Amino acid sequence: MKKVLLVKYGEIALRKGNRSLFERQLAETIQKAINNSAITCRREQGRLLVEDSRGDIGDYVLEKIHKIFGITAICVALKLEDSGIDNLKQAALSVFDKNSAASFKIETKRADKNYPMNSREVSATVGETVLEATGVKVDVKNPDVVIWIEIRTCTYVYTKIIKCESGLPYGSTGKAVLLLSGGIDSPVAGYMMAKRGVEIVPIYFHAPPHTSERAKEKVLDINEVLSSFTGKINLHIVNFTEVQMYIYKNMPQPKLTIFLKRAMLRIASLIAEKEKAHCLIIGDSVGQVASQTVQAIAAIDSATNLSILRPLAAMDKHQIIEVARQIGTYDISIRPFEDCCTIFVPKHPEHKPNAKVIASIEAKHKEKLEELCKKAVESINESGMQK
Repeated sequence: MKKVLLVKYGEIALRKGNRSLFERQLAETIQKAINNSAITCRREQGRLLVEDSRGDIGDYVLEKIHKIFGITAICVALKLEDSGIDNLKQAALSVFDKNSAASFKIETKRADKNYPMNSREVSATVGETVLEATGVKVDVKNPDVVIWIEIRTCTYVYTKIIKCESGLPYGSTGKAVLLLSGGIDSPVAGYMMAKRGVEIVPIYFHAPPHTSERAKEKVLDINEVLSSFTGKINLHIVNFTEVQMYIYKNMPQPKLTIFLKRAMLRIASLIAEKEKAHCLIIGDSVGQVASQTVQAIAAIDSATNLSILRPLAAMDKHQIIEVARQIGTYDISIRPFEDCCTIFVPKHPEHKPNAKVIASIEAKHKEKLEELCKKAVESINESGMQK
């Protein structure tokens, strides 16, 4: 017997014809995160098995992989090469801590139909041994501890199950540019789309001297938190000052936020083209602020031909904050350093802009805005992409 990790996945199992592709991608992601040739991750009849060729798996491996998208749970299990009933009894006693429970039950899954006993017989036989050895009572309806026995190519026995992020393997459903600010919403939007298998390319609009270096550091820290779920991702920092000041000086003040966001979408679209990304991600929640009414969204979205994903569209602020706390971005987002959007918010923003009117006003400045947006994209370099 040796300690291994048995990795469970949820909706990947429903993928039918292309299930194996998702399984391989998840196994490769796990292998990359562990980064140790002695430790392997391979498929094992509806599970992924992570084991160390040198012996028991180290606890540090669990820390490296428990945030990986696509994993629903990780079981810390004993692997038995010999699945004889006496070995099952011994393994069950090894994983069960009688001092931590007043009751238990045995739950057996027999994927190997050639095993000489059925699931009920295994559970009854092993359960009787545990009862006699520990004196802890059996409760099949509401036990304190469940001892799981999975009879597959090998047999796995465990009690410890760690719930994980679920979702789909990162990068398995395409690539998108994430408009990442220092606020609460956009990091949550990025997390939610990454959880659906979308590879994210985060961009941040920095506007010195109107936004401080502390504001940029805040976004870099948020990016690090997102990287803990996805693996390392580079933050593209766009110098937005010239674009922002041109719009501020030349556009009607009540419509200012609309024009600023349209410029951001144009820049994001140019970056998406370079990065071979398929769409954009924005942290809008419908009706939360003036620029997020359905009329404003229509006026803003017409600035690009790319599809725009808004995973927070139907969520309220309390729901978004709950997710932000859960993933660890909330305390960073509430640091008192403003981004470029909050500084240039008009006193009386327009709530229901007309998309045709917006396009008509902007058409008079088309050449200059295109020039400034291209210049902003060219301002991105390697030193500006990493902390």
